[in-house]
Amino acid sequence: MADRQSLALLGDEAAALGALHAGLSAAYGYPGTPSTEIMEFLLERYERGSGPRAQWTSNEKTALEGALGVSFAGKRALVTMKHVGLNVASDPLMNGALLGIQGGLVIAVADDPGMHSSQNEQDSRHYAAFAMIPCLEPRSQQEAYDMAGEAFALSERFRVPVLLRLTTRLSHSRAAVIPGPERGENPLSKAEEREKWMLLPAHARRNYLSLIEKQAALEDWALEHPANRLETEGRDRGLAVITSGLGGNYYEENLGDLIAGRGAAPAHLHIATWPLPQGLIRELCAGAEQVIVIEEGQPFIEERLRGILRQHILIRGKLDGTVNRTGELDPETVRRALGLAPRPSLLAGGLTVEGAEVTFKALDIPRLPGRPPQLCQGCPHRDSYDAVKKAASSLDSVSITADIGCYSLGGMAPYEVPETIVCMGASIGMAKGASDAGIRHALAVIGDSTFLHSGITGLIDAVASRTPLTVIILDNSTVAMTGCQEPILPPAKLRDIVLGVGVEPAHLLELEARGQFLEENAAKLRAEAEYRGPSVVIFRRECLESLRKRKKKERTKKAERV
Repeated sequence: MADRQSLALLGDEAAALGALHAGLSAAYGYPGTPSTEIMEFLLERYERGSGPRAQWTSNEKTALEGALGVSFAGKRALVTMKHVGLNVASDPLMNGALLGIQGGLVIAVADDPGMHSSQNEQDSRHYAAFAMIPCLEPRSQQEAYDMAGEAFALSERFRVPVLLRLTTRLSHSRAAVIPGPERGENPLSKAEEREKWMLLPAHARRNYLSLIEKQAALEDWALEHPANRLETEGRDRGLAVITSGLGGNYYEENLGDLIAGRGAAPAHLHIATWPLPQGLIRELCAGAEQVIVIEEGQPFIEERLRGILRQHILIRGKLDGTVNRTGELDPETVRRALGLAPRPSLLAGGLTVEGAEVTFKALDIPRLPGRPPQLCQGCPHRDSYDAVKKAASSLDSVSITADIGCYSLGGMAPYEVPETIVCMGASIGMAKGASDAGIRHALAVIGDSTFLHSGITGLIDAVASRTPLTVIILDNSTVAMTGCQEPILPPAKLRDIVLGVGVEPAHLLELEARGQFLEENAAKLRAEAEYRGPSVVIFRRECLESLRKRKKKERTKKAERV
């Protein structure tokens, strides 16, 4: 490996490269920050003919189901998504754990502590525990690369899917990675044990028993895993510290000050796997009076310690407020958890160095006001929301539900149009429920890609029951919020889909989202809201950022041809 050059990679890119070098045959995913760059890294190589198949899918469920098909054929497959996407994929995940995985199947999930671009802070490790499958949690870009490759071998060894858990700071920060040797793809080798792949009750019961029987071997694997590092020699055994993920980095960053204050470092265990290495945990805490758990996300390890350790040991972490319960970890939050005084902030003071002395003096730096996210200047959603707002202003008994995407920003000033934003596809189902409950004018706002992701089934429900509601599809021809990926189907197909599920042609309108058509668009939308059945209004205009990227790509291709 000494002759291999290091590469400066994002955590997402490191995981993608690790999968490539492990003999990946196919990758599927749905864009979602902070996971998007994994698939973009793979797509770039696939599109230029130097990498395995990689493609975006309608949603995370179909992505995982595609990967199961690749595994059934004996090949290695990767699935990418963000944490809330794992909710969508949970059905094939839970059932996939019961199958006799043939080719290695790895699910790379990026959690978003602090909700930088998400609607919740859920912790994907709970899904690994729920499904009883292994989970690997890297703490560096190098580990993201190494563990991605390891996960495929682990999947084939235990014949289960494997979860690779990333978090925002790791996904989106860059560091040097030294790649290892590359492995070729698996040969085509279709699974022959049909009963392993057919979850009829008789087979599923045997498969479930087999999954339970694997747990002891998985615990032995976790106990021996080199990333689960136990440090007790010469340590203060009265205090034990357990870290995971980036928590290990922040702990080590503060370790020098901790030793200076206590005279010795506490006993320490860094955990990078599920199942938890219970033997190492008991060894760490033998003789300890208290243990501090520093983990990013939810109190996943902390809660499980109560079933592993003796009751007299004081367990401190997120549940008692020692570690921040919400948001990301950082060196300062970990300092507080360890009982250390805050460091002087370089942002709040001036730095003066005199010999070996470092002192700080106050600087009069004004605080900049907060700037919430907003729709881009010239965004077509601005004109669409103007029309929706104007139409709704003259209607009585109105509800306006929306979904996740750029258009979510229409819920903020100066528009403040949507009244609810829950999850992808929920706008249509909630509008149907509001209409069923007696609201006369139920409007659902959804993006073109989100409609393809999980809005179609909600519209089918509305058509089947002839519910009076109006679905407003904001078609900007791209998946804008995650970086302008192409929708799974072109915009022209939306009309065919809407008519195909049974919306009457007279109540499908296609309008151009432009300010000069405000009065006309508002009047047409108002008329559809009065219709006592399901109607659909599509506002169309390409996202400006997508337009810029498309034009740049066209110029690049033209230059290459010349």
